[in-house]
Amino acid sequence: MKFNTLLLVCLMVGMFGSAQAQELKFAEMDKSPMDAAHYPRRAAFQNYLGEDDADRTQLVKVLYCRPAKKDRAIFGGLVPYGQDWRLGANEATEVTFFRPVMIGNTTVPAGNYTMFAQVYADQWIIKISTERFIGGTANRDLSQDIASVVVPTTTVSEVRESFTIGFQKVDDENANMVFEWDQTRASLPINFNPPSLAGDDASPMDLVQYPNMSRLRNYVEEAELEANEPQVRVVYSRPQMKGRTIFGDLLKFGEVWRVGANETTLITFFYDVTIAGTEVKAGTYGLFATVNKDNWEFIIHKNVQSWGNANHNDEDNVLKVVAKTEKTPSTLEALSMTFVEKGDNQIDLVVGWENTMARLPITVNK
Repeated sequence: MKFNTLLLVCLMVGMFGSAQAQELKFAEMDKSPMDAAHYPRRAAFQNYLGEDDADRTQLVKVLYCRPAKKDRAIFGGLVPYGQDWRLGANEATEVTFFRPVMIGNTTVPAGNYTMFAQVYADQWIIKISTERFIGGTANRDLSQDIASVVVPTTTVSEVRESFTIGFQKVDDENANMVFEWDQTRASLPINFNPPSLAGDDASPMDLVQYPNMSRLRNYVEEAELEANEPQVRVVYSRPQMKGRTIFGDLLKFGEVWRVGANETTLITFFYDVTIAGTEVKAGTYGLFATVNKDNWEFIIHKNVQSWGNANHNDEDNVLKVVAKTEKTPSTLEALSMTFVEKGDNQIDLVVGWENTMARLPITVNK
């Protein structure tokens, strides 16, 4: 037992001593030193710039390593044609976009990426990848490339010994990221004002119009055109149930609702109308409703440039009218609207969702 204990102590002391004796090593100066390129360049010195200096806002930063030519043939030699190159040496070159940009025809969100170039004699294919923390191009995941663009190369008169990345301002919304080594230069155009395009909306927009064929007047016979002049139109977004309980749950009783989703529902009267004894001038208004258990209180409102009922101001109400709720003929998965003729220029705007509907009576003053 004593022997085993002594052996264990000796092993522990040996391991501890070995750890203590490990040689402390610092890296030598790299033959391809790391560098950074900034756009705007003066953003790197932000602490020297005034608060109102436009260059305080950094847009791009590149971290890359700078190999030297050392009398070697670079493109087509050290950097073979047709293969991906890390745009430098050592670790793959990293680029940070501090705002969304457009590279070629692709919008690249703000964030950190790696960059590569497939090199040819007269052009490079610059590639942006979401893959990070890799050395060079070996075994890189090509599926993480999110943008690529072909850029022509030009020949410069003076030999540049060390690979260099810089920027060239084109205008307030565009700049070129410039790569230069040996006698070759390539420039990557960057657009700092990419288009903003929405995806598919979960609550797609729709419209109803009265008379119905007033939406499609190019299909109406000439003799019927007058009878199909537009009188009322509603543009709204159509949320869906998706297994939810709508009234009293998703839409709380007593709260103001935009009668739709997304931006405020718009109702346009092409003639003066009368609603519940109140005359409303021709024009476009916001349509809201306070949802109650047995009725809805429709609200015609002046605020048309809004997103729902946030900061709703009752002082801008044109009128309110209470309408009893009814049961729909069948369950409506999506919010739906339609017009029903009542005769003598009277129509009902019928709004239904889930198993509930309500009618807004409208008299068109023609």
